Amino acid sequence: MKRYKIEAFERLVDAFSAFPSIGLKSAQRLAYFAVMEESYAAVKLAHALEAAVGSVRRCARCHNMSEDELCAICCDESRDRRKLCMVQSAKDILYIEESGRFDGRYYVLERIEDMDEAHLFAAVEGVEEVIFAFPPSLATETMMLYIEEKLKDKALKFSKIAQGVPTGVALENIDTLSLARAIEDRVEV
Repeated sequence: MKRYKIEAFERLVDAFSAFPSIGLKSAQRLAYFAVMEESYAAVKLAHALEAAVGSVRRCARCHNMSEDELCAICCDESRDRRKLCMVQSAKDILYIEESGRFDGRYYVLERIEDMDEAHLFAAVEGVEEVIFAFPPSLATETMMLYIEEKLKDKALKFSKIAQGVPTGVALENIDTLSLARAIEDRVEV
């Protein structure tokens, strides 16, 4: 039996499924919605994607997303220059900023292999505390130790974000590493 195929639709499904956390069924639903139900929204999405891909780049100072050489956070004089939060992805900055609890600056370091020591040294100039906001893993623990070693001659305090049990989540739904961290980092009540 010959498979029924619409090439343009299949290419659209493939394009959607290339994005993280979008499987084949979700990609098919999105493609169908774009083509058959909301073509205006699809065209609007296409234009927004094209504009974003053409104008968003990495900040020269911290590697955050920006439309200019320096991102809005690096340009904001009201930010606390004494605190530097290191993250593994520019999208992590979005989540931290959404919390409204951090008023310092950021530095994105995706992989230790990509680290430019001179750039890192410039980033910590005037900084008193480096806060690691990396997801818990053996690789990120190693990365933190490596960075601390590289910056040991600087007068810096190093800390990392607390990790453990999220509010409202049953213990059975917590991964063992997070649960172990929560027990290790317990506080007196």
